[in-house]
Amino acid sequence: MSARPALPRRALKPRLATQLIVVLSIAILPLGLISVYQTNKVLQERQSLSESALLQRTQQAVGESREVIRSAISSAETLAVQISALQSSGDTCSAVMSEVVDRSETFAFAGYRDNARGLICASRDVIANTESPLDALPEIDQRSESVLMRPLEFLGGIATFSVTVPVIDEGRFVGTVWIAVPVSALNGALSQAGENVNLVLFKTDGDIIATEDYTENRRSVLPADYSLQDLAASGRQTFRGESREGETRDFAVSPIVSGQVFVLGSWMPQGRGIQMPIFEQALALYFPFAMWAITIGVAYVGVHRLVIRHVRRLRSWMRLYASGGYDDLGDARLDDAPEELEVMADAFRAMTRRLSEQDRRREEDLQEKTVLLREVHHRVKNNLQLISSMMNMQIRATNSAEAQRLLRRVQDRVMALSAIHRYLYLARKLSMLRADKLLEDIIQQLVIVGTLDESGQQIKVATELDPVEINPDQSVPLSLLATEAAMNAVKYCGVNADGEAWINIALKSQDDGNLCLSIVNSRASADDDAATDDASSTGLGSRLIKSFATQLNGTLETEDLPDRFELHVVFPMAWHEAREDAV
Repeated sequence: MSARPALPRRALKPRLATQLIVVLSIAILPLGLISVYQTNKVLQERQSLSESALLQRTQQAVGESREVIRSAISSAETLAVQISALQSSGDTCSAVMSEVVDRSETFAFAGYRDNARGLICASRDVIANTESPLDALPEIDQRSESVLMRPLEFLGGIATFSVTVPVIDEGRFVGTVWIAVPVSALNGALSQAGENVNLVLFKTDGDIIATEDYTENRRSVLPADYSLQDLAASGRQTFRGESREGETRDFAVSPIVSGQVFVLGSWMPQGRGIQMPIFEQALALYFPFAMWAITIGVAYVGVHRLVIRHVRRLRSWMRLYASGGYDDLGDARLDDAPEELEVMADAFRAMTRRLSEQDRRREEDLQEKTVLLREVHHRVKNNLQLISSMMNMQIRATNSAEAQRLLRRVQDRVMALSAIHRYLYLARKLSMLRADKLLEDIIQQLVIVGTLDESGQQIKVATELDPVEINPDQSVPLSLLATEAAMNAVKYCGVNADGEAWINIALKSQDDGNLCLSIVNSRASADDDAATDDASSTGLGSRLIKSFATQLNGTLETEDLPDRFELHVVFPMAWHEAREDAV
């Protein structure tokens, strides 16, 4: 028997939901990248605006102090232009310097220093009270035309902030105009900036010019991680950090005098400040993923509601119909399905109606053919019984014993055929027949008849029939073979040494898929007649038995022993042949 070829495994294909996620992910990817880019740009612009706003607030807070410094610079520059006309008269120069100081509420000193002759003129009451600092003013490079800032000059015991401007005459450096501003004026202006800010004015070298609280703790408001030199070198900037007091502050650095004086504003963080919150940074990063997840979720819900659930419903209908659960799905409906799926459902329902109608017609045709076939078997059985009755009448009318015996043998064969058709008429399934029940009816009738017609001795009949099935094509030769063998067994059955006459009939199913019909009868030790007409002779019964065994595609074996005669026929089962044909 050849092995059945293995069915190819169905390749696993991605589900509709998986394909949908992949397609939508590819479609949304450009939008996600654009969203990330635009979100980052917006956040950067917002941070830039926050930094600009903080710088602007710092510039506004230091506005008064900036005006004081710029006023001193402007006044010094103006005096530097007019000094050539004033230096010819020392009294006039000093008067002008005094007038400049008197008109300004913030100036403490104004004077002019000639590099060759020292201090030429100054505001009144200052020269007499000033000692070394006036002479200690360093030499100014003649090539320099920049504004110089000198903090913490003490004039008359007052801490001042000095502004020096070089005087250039016909391209030559001739002296310096010097204006001193009390540090207290700057400190007072800084203290009025507000409670949420600490302001510090400092130079590029890190020297503090003025603070709100100009004490030994004036550097406590500075950032802990940066020096004033570094901040001056970096220029205009904003950042968030900790002060030297350990407080988290927003810092802003902006120049007041380009390249010389800077302001440091230390602000209490308000709201979002200049640093983007962590959740907004996370939002900028995860917003595209959230948009992707929401889009996939909405699309999946939509596709599931519009397509997937209806497809699953159709699949359940198909499985139910294939399993025989529904004969007609005409009442099955989809819930709010799209038109395309509803058309598919209508086509499936129409197909089931056509198949159900074809099944019904086929069932009616099969039932009609079965009825006709049963009727054929019934009529054949009746005809065979009629023939048997006619032969029985002929037997009674015949005086010859030999003729009666021959007619009775023919009658037994006819009755065996009649038994087959009677069984087919009464059977619930015509495709397969129970061989044990068929043989039991035939053999019982033949044994009883044979016993009555022969010597009249009582024969013990034992049967052992397995419940096996055969097809109708095997039923006729098997029944006729069993009839001939049973008639021979009845005819030649004898009383053995134990004084008993017996017949054993068996139908067994073997492990190799074959059936074995065995008929064994007892024999008398001196029964010469049995030896002359057994299954191995050339009589009609022997020839019929061999012919029927050949029709069963089986093998015939006989064994003649002194006390018994055995007949064995081995033939294949019908279902075994059908299975081999299928394979």
